[in-house]
Amino acid sequence: MLGNDPFAIFIEKATPIRLLLTDCDGVLTDAGVYYSEHGEALKRFSMRDGMGVERLQQLLGIETGIITGEHSPIVARRAAKLGITELYLGAKDKHQSLLDLLARRQLGPEQVAYIGDDYNDEAILRAVSFSACPADALPGIRQLVDYVCQAYGGHGAFREFAELIIQARTTGVSQIGYQYTPRLAP
Repeated sequence: MLGNDPFAIFIEKATPIRLLLTDCDGVLTDAGVYYSEHGEALKRFSMRDGMGVERLQQLLGIETGIITGEHSPIVARRAAKLGITELYLGAKDKHQSLLDLLARRQLGPEQVAYIGDDYNDEAILRAVSFSACPADALPGIRQLVDYVCQAYGGHGAFREFAELIIQARTTGVSQIGYQYTPRLAP
């Protein structure tokens, strides 16, 4: 038993991770969207988050997936550019999408981390063993997750969470400057 040492708990949670899933709007973007008379026109993504996807894969073999409630060709294009193959567009029941993915990939929830920002992410955040949210996530989500990023959605929150996992697995979390507050089971 690791007791209440947040660094030990963090390392324990990060060690089995094989897949990092993320919401899109509010995590990979700033939750804004630009519309034209033709519909959705633009979303802003952080290039740093994209590098987080690459570093997870190259350094640890951890894959990344996106589960979003939106049907967005822009998100599909961004996922393709980053080599993300686990893409769930229009997922109205994100938890069911997670369960389908776990069964298909033969993964346990302890092997999956998730970062989300809104109440439609809540069931996944509760189901996986390691969860996070951007600094500007809704208050109820910030209280629920294992780690609240210092960065906002669309401004490096995904990268921050990715780097925490990388550093916990390679150098130990005590070597980094982020604070981690574990969610202790009731």
